[in-house]
Amino acid sequence: MSSERLTKIDDAVQEYIDAGRIRGAVVGVTRRNKVVYMEAHGAHDDTTGRPMPKDAMFHMASSTKPVLGVAAMMMIEEGLISPQDPVEKYIPEFKGIQVAIAKESAADKDTVKSKSKEASKKQKVPEYRLVDVNRPVTIHDLLTHTAGLHAGGIGSAVSDLDRPGASDTLASWVPKVAAGPLDFQPGTRWAYSGTVGLDVVARIVEIVSSTPFNEFVQTRIFDPLDMKDTHWNVPKDKLERMPVFSNDKGSWIKSPAYYSGSIGLVSTARDYMRFEQMLVNKGALFGHRLLKPESVAMMSTNQVGNLFNETEKGGSGRGFGYTVGITMDPEQTQDGRTAGAFGWMGVTGTVSWTAPEEELTVVYMVQGPTDLPSKIAELVRDAIVD
Repeated sequence: MSSERLTKIDDAVQEYIDAGRIRGAVVGVTRRNKVVYMEAHGAHDDTTGRPMPKDAMFHMASSTKPVLGVAAMMMIEEGLISPQDPVEKYIPEFKGIQVAIAKESAADKDTVKSKSKEASKKQKVPEYRLVDVNRPVTIHDLLTHTAGLHAGGIGSAVSDLDRPGASDTLASWVPKVAAGPLDFQPGTRWAYSGTVGLDVVARIVEIVSSTPFNEFVQTRIFDPLDMKDTHWNVPKDKLERMPVFSNDKGSWIKSPAYYSGSIGLVSTARDYMRFEQMLVNKGALFGHRLLKPESVAMMSTNQVGNLFNETEKGGSGRGFGYTVGITMDPEQTQDGRTAGAFGWMGVTGTVSWTAPEEELTVVYMVQGPTDLPSKIAELVRDAIVD
């Protein structure tokens, strides 16, 4: 890597800070098991104006999802679950789930955008009918966001599902999800289930491993990678390291005992660089093997054909694996990444990805989404010397 070219990241981040588009950020880059760039920029918060520290802790929002993906791959690798398994095998309440279809058309017009029961009451919901599923919802459907389970369509709008309550756990809340209805027939579309679908998978991990999801992730992922600052519930003595910005956990998760596979983790650039480095090393880091190379390959291989690149969230040249988006054709994606790069992001602005062919990882920590991550990706790509 060219150190001189990597310093251009400093200028790019500062430009966004000066423009008021972000307050501060931490950016980390590794190549071939070495940290080649790790810098903190801007302010930690608006109240004190103190500089952003490198160990600042950020709300990860949906950047939580690849952690669930690794946990699921562990269970697949160990033969405890299969992607083709119907969800009802582990959560019987899913048996008989139906699909909501708008009455005014034979097609499923999922134009209603609703995230909650309260939101659906405030808008006109079209008349609908319920039909049986063509086949059961599978773990594969959930891992690839092709299940149609609370994915923002008409089924979501007419559902009576409430958010997890103040004392809910995965065990108490996930069976309620099975009341449905689905937004479309399983496997026929890609639509993002931001806060529900992967929580069902987290519950399945709990069931087959006989371990609470948070404990499973702690002992099987965080501890081996020495991810010492990654939490759902941040210890009081670490709260001062969190920028005083948006909090995805506060808006959705009310229960301290609800450990979501979809959202809610708080972490640092250091910790998430270790997570991504494990993936670029095909499942191993620090002498610990978390996954076999074949499992990482399965996770990062396009599993949905053209369904993802036909969506606004995906776009041309992209594929989707198990919880991660994949750059299939860099010329089409224009995201600055190299072919085969995979990763995900959070609504709070965090972005992390791995480029296996280049043995490269990039972690961008911020509390506010912009288009800066793609510009950083271009700068990192251009800094590759060999």
